[in-house]
Amino acid sequence: MPVILGGNTGIYLASLAPAVDPDAQAFITAASITDPTQQSAINQLVVDLKGYGIWTKMKALYPFVGGTASTHKFNLKDPRDLDAAFRLVFSGGWTHSSTGVTPNGTNGYADTKLSPSGVLTLNNTHISLYSRTNNAVAGADFANAESGGRTMGFNIKWSDNNGYYDMYNQSTNRITYSMASTNSTGLFVNNRTSNVVHNIWRNGGKLSTNTNTQSGTLTTLNLFIAAQNASAGIAYYTNRNYSFASIGDGLSDTEAANFYTAVQNMQIALARQV
Repeated sequence: MPVILGGNTGIYLASLAPAVDPDAQAFITAASITDPTQQSAINQLVVDLKGYGIWTKMKALYPFVGGTASTHKFNLKDPRDLDAAFRLVFSGGWTHSSTGVTPNGTNGYADTKLSPSGVLTLNNTHISLYSRTNNAVAGADFANAESGGRTMGFNIKWSDNNGYYDMYNQSTNRITYSMASTNSTGLFVNNRTSNVVHNIWRNGGKLSTNTNTQSGTLTTLNLFIAAQNASAGIAYYTNRNYSFASIGDGLSDTEAANFYTAVQNMQIALARQV
């Protein structure tokens, strides 16, 4: 209730609204997010990531809120409608809804406009996706691939029920993880924190670690979501529903667990958690 000052003076002091983080507000304004629940979820995500000391490690954050291509394209870290801000460019067939983005599995992909070699740091990188679809498909969820086995990306659950995670060189730096008894749903993180530490995560739990000495270099092609951007052409389309994606610096074990907590809390607030 408003507080009345001085009897019948007609002066009212409205209840103070919770402060909105300026970075969250910039995204909300750029993406024209008007739903209060979505606004609150975005704000809390930013506050949580900053509280965990993770916000500064992010180069691109795609929360996929708003339900349309025009809202889903924006990068929370830099919500300008520019290639230089790494906003997504959707191509081919996509479905946009309150649960996020869903490619058609035949020609749909999203170009992040982010080239790892121009933005990321060797031996200090991560990429992540939150999948809401449990299936096995011969598709690349987040990837690029260049000649000589230079690859960055992952396939959550291939048609052979394995997950494949590459960080720079697929011949020596690939992690293959059996997904036969594991759903392809949740937050998956492909993560490198040093030249001898490459690990993968699902829902805040570490699935596997590769300690082979890193022998590759950062790729130059833009990273694509829902397909592999390869030197020979775009390939390996997938059809999973995604409700979050990120690109940035490598995450420590504690940061990876906290990252999941922050992202999952956002999904819960939007009633689309898995």
